[in-house]
Amino acid sequence: MSGQDPNSQSEITKHDTGWRRVVRHFTPSWFSVTMGTGIVSILLNTLPYNGQWLYWISVVCFAFNVLLFAIGCIITFLRYTLYPEIFFAMIKHPVQSMFIGTFPMGFATIINMFCFVCVPAWGDWTRNFAWGLWIFDAIFSVITALSLPFLLMAHGSEMQLSSMTAVWLLPIVSCIVAASSGAIVADVLPDPQHALWTVLVSYVLWGIGLPLALMVMVIYLQRLTLHKLPPKAVIVSVFLPLGPLGQGGFGIMKLGQAAQEIFPKTQTLEAASGPIFYTMGFMIALILWSFGLVWLFFALASIARSKSFPFNIGWWGFTFPLGVYATSTCQMGKELPSEFFRVLGTVDPKRKARFGWNGGMILIQGYGIPVLLTPRYENQYTQGRDSLGTLE
Repeated sequence: MSGQDPNSQSEITKHDTGWRRVVRHFTPSWFSVTMGTGIVSILLNTLPYNGQWLYWISVVCFAFNVLLFAIGCIITFLRYTLYPEIFFAMIKHPVQSMFIGTFPMGFATIINMFCFVCVPAWGDWTRNFAWGLWIFDAIFSVITALSLPFLLMAHGSEMQLSSMTAVWLLPIVSCIVAASSGAIVADVLPDPQHALWTVLVSYVLWGIGLPLALMVMVIYLQRLTLHKLPPKAVIVSVFLPLGPLGQGGFGIMKLGQAAQEIFPKTQTLEAASGPIFYTMGFMIALILWSFGLVWLFFALASIARSKSFPFNIGWWGFTFPLGVYATSTCQMGKELPSEFFRVLGTVDPKRKARFGWNGGMILIQGYGIPVLLTPRYENQYTQGRDSLGTLE
C-alpha cells in the first residue's frame, strides 16, 4: 500500500467516476443494443398479421432506437477524443475490434425504418436522404468487412483455435445487412437509374458478405467440434450464425423483388432477367433458411445444456440473429404465399419484443461497469484493471 504512487491513484479515481467512467468503458459492443432494438421495430412494422397499435409501437421503438444510436455515437466520439490511445488498442484487439461491425448494422436498421415510416409521411426529399444514409452505411460496411479480418491476420500474436468465437462474423455480416437495406432503399428511389445502381451494388455487397460468412462458420463449427461449447459468459454467441443466414435470405429475396421491377424499367439485360433473379433469389433464400435450422438447433441445444448463464451485454446476441431469421421467414411467407411461414414468422417476433423489453429494463438498472463491459473483460475489471489494461 505504501509503495503506491498517490498521483496514480488519483488518476484512476478521476477516470473511473462519474461520466468519465461511462465514456472510458463504453465499448463498441453497445451498438448491438441498437441492432436488437432496431430489428424489433422492423418486425413489429412488417408483421404479416399487423394492426395499427403494432405500427405505433414500432414507431416508438424506432424513435427510441434513434435516440440510443445518437447517444452511442456521442459517447464513442468522446471516448476516442479524450482517450485516443484506447482506439489504437481496441482496433488491434481480436475481440473488441469485431464489434465495430455492430455500428453499420445498427445504423442499417434505422435506415430501413426511415424508409418504412418517414418516407411515406414526410415527402419526396426523404427518398434521396435515405439513399445518402445508405451510401454512407454501405461504404462503412465494406471498410469494416475487409479491414478487420485483415487486421486479425496481420497484427497481434498467434491465436489458438479454441479462442475463436462467433463474433468474427460481426464485421462480415455488416455487408449482408447493407445489401438488404439497399433493396429497401431502391424501392423508394424516384430515379430508376439510381435504383438500378443501388440494386447492383447491393448484390456486390451480398456477394462480399455471405460467402465470407459461410467460410467463418466452417471455422466456427470446427472450433465447436474440437474445443467444445464456449464458456457460459459468451454462450449466447452460438446464435450469431443465424444472422448471415437469415439476413442473407431476406436480402436476396428483396433484391430479386427489386430486380424484377427495376430491370424492365431500365432495359437491363433481357426482358426475362428480372423474374429469373426473383426466382433464384427465393430458391437461395429457402436453402439459407434450411441451413439456419441446423444452427438454430445447435444454439438451442447449447443454451439448454448450459441451463443458466450470467446477464451481460452479450445477451443482445439473441435478438438480432433471431430477428433477421424471423424477417426471412415472414418474407418467404409473403412470396409463396404460405400461412405456415407467416404464422411461424409472426410467433417469433412476439418473443423478440418481450425479450427486448426485459433486456431494456435490465439495462436501465445496469449502470454498473460489469454490465457495460463485454463478458470477456468483467473479471479483469473486478480485479482492478482499467479499460486500457483489458484491451491489451
